Amino acid sequence: MKPIWIVDDDQSIRFVLEKALEREEFAVRSFANPRDVLEALEDDTPQLLVSDIRMPGGSGIELLNKVKARLPDLPVIIMTAYSDLDSAVSAFQGGAFDYLSKPFDVPKAVDLIRRAVEGSLRESSREVAGAEIPEMLGQAPAMQDVFRAIGRLSQSIVTVLVTGESGSGKELVANALHKHSPRAGGPFVAINTAAIPKDLLESELFGHERGAFTGAQTARRGRFEQADGGTLFLDEIGDMPFDLQTRLLRVLSDGRFYRVGGHEPIRNNVRVVAATHQDLEARVKAGSFREDLFHRLNVIRLRLPPLRERREDIAGLTRFFLRKSARELGVEGKRISDAALARLQQFEFPGNVRQLENICHWLTVMAPAQLVDVEDLPPELQGRSAGGAEAGAAPTSPVSAPTQATTSASPPLPGSAAASPAWLDGLEEEAREMLRGGTPQVWETLTNRFEAKLIETALDVTRGRRIEAASRLGIGRNTITRKIQELGIDEK
Repeated sequence: MKPIWIVDDDQSIRFVLEKALEREEFAVRSFANPRDVLEALEDDTPQLLVSDIRMPGGSGIELLNKVKARLPDLPVIIMTAYSDLDSAVSAFQGGAFDYLSKPFDVPKAVDLIRRAVEGSLRESSREVAGAEIPEMLGQAPAMQDVFRAIGRLSQSIVTVLVTGESGSGKELVANALHKHSPRAGGPFVAINTAAIPKDLLESELFGHERGAFTGAQTARRGRFEQADGGTLFLDEIGDMPFDLQTRLLRVLSDGRFYRVGGHEPIRNNVRVVAATHQDLEARVKAGSFREDLFHRLNVIRLRLPPLRERREDIAGLTRFFLRKSARELGVEGKRISDAALARLQQFEFPGNVRQLENICHWLTVMAPAQLVDVEDLPPELQGRSAGGAEAGAAPTSPVSAPTQATTSASPPLPGSAAASPAWLDGLEEEAREMLRGGTPQVWETLTNRFEAKLIETALDVTRGRRIEAASRLGIGRNTITRKIQELGIDEK
């Protein structure tokens, strides 16, 4: 059997996969960059290619396209630690067998490779240019399922029903389905059927002729006509009035409708994506939603998980929204401490991703320092009301006290048992001098110095081995990598 080729600039990833596959008696050959793979293809071909998506010297998507041009039947699995929608869609549309997000479970990765080798279904090739800003982000398995579904639906114009709580991003999914579909060149038109009064909704959807009702002084195209050749997104479809449901069903059935007050049928070519936060099956049983319309809409159903079911995505989304807010406001981007992130990850987020984005806007404007800490978070995350606790009263929640939320990378509190009096005296003296002199951002300055010194010392002790240094410090490897970049630590 031909070998499996692994392409990744991370030696540890190559090593782990090599050993796991060799235990399963697969032949393996590894490469550190796409250039070496293309050179090797001049003399040899693999049984399967497993490639990282972002590497020095070229991306996995570019490699996928070049390999598929030479070997269209070769199964390819794309790996990435950057779990955004465009990566998933580009992988599927480039002909990838599947998409593996890092960090991955090794037995599951081996099982996926085995299925690919056995010749499971591969997607047809269609390249989509990536965007600088990803439409959607998500490391959680439920979000990866959504990305995969969008990728698999990218060649189809089938009707889709998106379900999920308010604020979970249903319109983003609808927009992505449009953008990555054969109708991408057409218009994307959205309408919230719950936000428009019943008397106006019919005209909004289907348009009206001049004189159709009082105030209709000119003819007007409705959303169906505006979306012709593209996609119409009907948000909160569960709130649509019953009589309008009948008209919608007729349009979906035969592709024709009449404007309000009109007598000539208008033929329409629109893909419908509907969304709701309601249980449509329950509304059908209650008689408030047409069963035949439900089945017409429910061809493919995508469930978007609430944020509380994908807490592992909160850190990445928070940093993304902080960068986005800073860019929109034209200010320097805020950074967020591990303790503040931990507090965010404990929050239930009844408003889902929309609420998290609003919090990040608030922090960009209101947080006093560039490093956002627990005490800088808005009141709803402090366990108190917007007006704060009553004067002299105890906090309403034990999490109200910011000193209770600490991170392994933060300095010990003065007077702690583990503290060294000598260096604490020096810290106190320097802090007093800076505070008396009016030095700005004293907390951030001293904390950064402390963290930098800890990391430099750990790297010196471990002779530059980041993972070992992170382990000894009691922090994650992603944290130490981020801190090295943020603090500008020079690794010798």
